[in-house]
Amino acid sequence: MYPENAPHAPAVRSVEVHHPTPIPPADPVAAPLVPMHLGALPTVASVVLPDGRVVTGYAIEPAKPEPVTAKPAVSRAAVNVALGGVGFLAVCGGLLLLTTFIAALTALITQLIILAAVIFGGWIAVQVFTASGHKGSTTVNIRRAVIKRNHFHS
Repeated sequence: MYPENAPHAPAVRSVEVHHPTPIPPADPVAAPLVPMHLGALPTVASVVLPDGRVVTGYAIEPAKPEPVTAKPAVSRAAVNVALGGVGFLAVCGGLLLLTTFIAALTALITQLIILAAVIFGGWIAVQVFTASGHKGSTTVNIRRAVIKRNHFHS
């Protein structure tokens, strides 16, 4: 894959090959069979498998479950008081969230009203300041209108 004289060619290493040593099969006659009692296991037990192999190992005591302690009886009144307390806390939390929501909604509506007033006021200001510059608008002479209304004809 790499040329012999390439600078990035991998270095050649010697490889050792390890071959496993085969284990001869156990002689089923050589290992004595120990009779097993159901109540107690000996410290070392040998078992003959169906294919003739013998397995020898240490016996392990089965794990004993911890004894179950009887739970003390809880009165119905205590359960009802506890459930009532949990319900009361849930209602208080809900009312707190509702109050917070109402306050936030009030602040939002207030800000929208202020925004509308600012926009409308700006629109009015634009109308007032730009109306005098247009030629097509109606100009009213206030002094002449007041005199006509009061019937002061000159």
